[in-house]
Amino acid sequence: MTFSWRTMVWGLLVMMAVVAGMLASYYHRQAIAADGRAIAAETLAKQRQETINDMQTRQRDVAALDTKYTKELADAKAKLDALQQCVSSGKCGLHLNATCSKGSTTTAGSMGDDATARLNDSAQRDYFTLRERITTITGQVNYLQQYIREQCLR
Repeated sequence: MTFSWRTMVWGLLVMMAVVAGMLASYYHRQAIAADGRAIAAETLAKQRQETINDMQTRQRDVAALDTKYTKELADAKAKLDALQQCVSSGKCGLHLNATCSKGSTTTAGSMGDDATARLNDSAQRDYFTLRERITTITGQVNYLQQYIREQCLR
């Protein structure tokens, strides 16, 4: 058996080609995996940005809704306060469906007691307190119903 440089060179070339092929295959797999990770990261970034945009839109909507109902409640309270002030000053009166009890002694031709029917001070305060609470509760319920319709059921 003779030593042939030619065979050895060819053997080395074949081995280098196999090693180069294996390296190319390895780096090709790494590049495909990196592309997959990049695509997954892009998809996640888009989903997160869409979520952020949706949250910002919802926050603006809720802020507008809150402002609207807060203003409505403040207007209703101001209206009630003005009515209460008007009644307290005597410019306005509360209209009640009331009957006055007749006095024990009436004279012929008498129109009855000339005192007008009115609420006592405590009942009047309670009346305005109840009106204020009804207005407040109604506003809050309307706000919550609209919030549920616009935000929760979307």
